[in-house]
Amino acid sequence: TVPVTDEELRQMPLPTAKAIEIAAFVDAGTVDPVRISDSYYLAADGQVAAKPYTLLRKALERSSKVAVAKFAWHGRERLSLLRIREGAIVLHAMKWPDEVRSPQELAPREVEVGEEEIEQALQLAERMTIEDLSGFHDEYREALEDIIAAKAEGKPLPAPAEDESKGRGQVVDLMAALNASVKAAKESRGEDGENATVHEMRPSKKTTGKTPARKRAASKKSTASTKPAKKTAAKKRSAS
Repeated sequence: TVPVTDEELRQMPLPTAKAIEIAAFVDAGTVDPVRISDSYYLAADGQVAAKPYTLLRKALERSSKVAVAKFAWHGRERLSLLRIREGAIVLHAMKWPDEVRSPQELAPREVEVGEEEIEQALQLAERMTIEDLSGFHDEYREALEDIIAAKAEGKPLPAPAEDESKGRGQVVDLMAALNASVKAAKESRGEDGENATVHEMRPSKKTTGKTPARKRAASKKSTASTKPAKKTAAKKRSAS
């Protein structure tokens, strides 16, 4: 055991200990989104910092690049991206490369997918495309608030919604699911859903007599690496 005091930590020759150090600039499209973590607004520290803050903001506004910076937070050095949002500089904390697990360990076995199935999936994605995400809201929080309000007023608790998780994890017919999804998407847009069908692929000679292909629903997996963490988690006031 080697004792290290707080004073010794404060005296470490670390440039990022008391400042955000810009190390490079990169094209915004080259950053893997899986590495981006929490986001924070940055403010100029007094009038002295107003000019460099404004200069950096204007430079980023006129380019397609983002700044790569390093900073210290809660006893660890972290990597970040700086970009502009509505006239303010936003810092996106990033994971280090060894903090992101490889997706290869989660890749499914090779399966055959027909061109017709791909085309129907693309058709569904096209019909479900929207331009504004503002309509999404936290339904869990609303349900929790309803429960709290009911208990506070001594009223019966709201009736539970139909459990949609009962069917999760079961084997589903991909073509039937696409049929239903395409039809529902067309009907939600006021279109005639009668013709919204997904034609099942005819089996080839190699697969004659076999049952239609089925798939399991995808499950969520964390992107965090399973390697031992080298740094402690940081907390900061979020931009959201």
